[in-house]
Amino acid sequence: MPYFFFPSPGLLSKGISVVLKKMPAACDSVLEDIEDIVSAQDLKPHDRQFVRKNVFPKVRKRSSQQSTQIDDDPPSDSIIPGVQKIWIRTWGCSHNNSDGEYMAGQLAAYGYKITDDSAEADLWLLNSCTVKNPAEDHFRNSIKKAQEGNKKVVLAGCVPQAQPRQDYLKGLSIIGVQQIDRVVEVVEETIKGHSVRLLGQKKDNGKRLGGARLDLPKIRKNPLIEIISINTGCLNACTYCKTKHARGDLASYPIEELVDRAKQSFQEGVCEIWLTSEDTGAYGRDIGTDLPTLLWKLVEAIPEGAMLRLGMTNPPYILEHLEEMAKILNHPRVYAFLHIPVQSASDSVLMDMKREYCVADFKRVVDFLKEKVPGITIATDIICGFPGETDEDFQETMKLVEQYRFPSLFINQFYPRPGTPAAKMHQVPAAVKKQRTKDLSQLFHSYNPYDHKVGERQRVLVTEESFDSNYYVAHNPFYEQVLVPKDPVLMGKMVEVNIYEAGKHFMKGQPVSDARVYTASITRPLAKGEVSGLTEEFRHTPRNGTNWKAHPSAEIPVKTSFSPWMPSQLPWQQEGSGLKILSVSLALLAVLVMVYYGGMKTEL
Repeated sequence: MPYFFFPSPGLLSKGISVVLKKMPAACDSVLEDIEDIVSAQDLKPHDRQFVRKNVFPKVRKRSSQQSTQIDDDPPSDSIIPGVQKIWIRTWGCSHNNSDGEYMAGQLAAYGYKITDDSAEADLWLLNSCTVKNPAEDHFRNSIKKAQEGNKKVVLAGCVPQAQPRQDYLKGLSIIGVQQIDRVVEVVEETIKGHSVRLLGQKKDNGKRLGGARLDLPKIRKNPLIEIISINTGCLNACTYCKTKHARGDLASYPIEELVDRAKQSFQEGVCEIWLTSEDTGAYGRDIGTDLPTLLWKLVEAIPEGAMLRLGMTNPPYILEHLEEMAKILNHPRVYAFLHIPVQSASDSVLMDMKREYCVADFKRVVDFLKEKVPGITIATDIICGFPGETDEDFQETMKLVEQYRFPSLFINQFYPRPGTPAAKMHQVPAAVKKQRTKDLSQLFHSYNPYDHKVGERQRVLVTEESFDSNYYVAHNPFYEQVLVPKDPVLMGKMVEVNIYEAGKHFMKGQPVSDARVYTASITRPLAKGEVSGLTEEFRHTPRNGTNWKAHPSAEIPVKTSFSPWMPSQLPWQQEGSGLKILSVSLALLAVLVMVYYGGMKTEL
């Protein structure tokens, strides 16, 4: 007797066929009609319909806890990005602060509200510093606090860029130091519940760039001060430095872009510019120029009353430009101030640090500038307890501080940073490091650098409010801090004051009644929290997959929804792509047909 196989289309799709039992004797004869198979005992169509109506689906029970979780966590498609509140916290240097300002500006331009209240924020953007252990500890604790508060988290800065695989960073969104122009996309995906990591480098024809564009929207913490990063990375390989792992090798911005950024800042009411980078002295060596060339171009763009402050430079790269640097630092619109880290006054320690200079080089720079730029302020850094530092080495450092009596001295106890060569060296005992830090701090506080200036009449630029909110903070031509009365008329003004008191880190000045108060800004400064850099280009021109348009509730641009993994044009928007898509579709259909019938043949 034959067996009858009735393949079910629904089951065939799962690779299953149905085999019927051997038919009864009544079917042993040849069938002329398929309906002859149906016997009198089989259900009629009407009966089948009646039975179907009496079948009740089984409802799967769901716990109330699961139901609550589903209600609280809607699908990502139902979340509207661009309306949430974001709290931004930045640690570290002025370069990092500039990055934070750019990220805040882009998020605000998209429609997000930047809040100072971490408790009311939906998402925390934590912009980290990797220089010392305490800074990373604060960063790690903030992540834990955010998670405990059920906040969405996006991480930025040097810590996740240098070590993105650390356990406490797992599952969290990260935006790299050169990808800050894509912060909106990362935040958008994070709010939807996704984890996104963008850690790549900006390149043009294979050449590494300085970073994100300088003309992006930003929110300045101080509307009167513009921080401009002139380059990222450096040429050194200091054995204690973790920042190198994050910022990489030197990559400089072109001079014209930096000058344009400065001009734009002045048009927005800025009256003071800070130039920053990991090493300003190395600027331009990768693009065939140098720091003095940049500075002379910038000086031409600075309006009367506005000031320029130079950032940190290491001794090796300033030595060959001493003459030009002295001329620039004597310019009336440039602060006579320079930050030159020495780190140690022991040549053997400097060699272990791979600092690429000796103590004599540092002294030559300082002595030359003090002679050619009268009154110049030299700030420096010192590390206490570097591996291998002996008592004799440390005493050499003490003598250097005693000799120069630096008015601004950054004292750092050595912390071994993971992954650095110095972390593997023989460490100085913690108690010794602590004592050396204490001894150097006592020496620094034993002298008052400003006592001799009491009674002087100085010209100062007022730009900030003091931490205790009792004074306004101004700076004289040597970038020395002068506290003045908290009179709103003085903010953003160049005024003359009489110095009547001096402290360790500041002087106090009283405005001269008959002196002219000069407005440093060429136009009204932006309001605090207002987004800068909103040019017509950002309002109307699509750039790198970002379409800026007018926000329905405010005169700020907003990006239309766009996936961070898509190119600037979607496949169907690209020229000549129709035939390609048709070909791919037909090929895919052919594969599906082959799989379907191949499975059917196998079962039969």
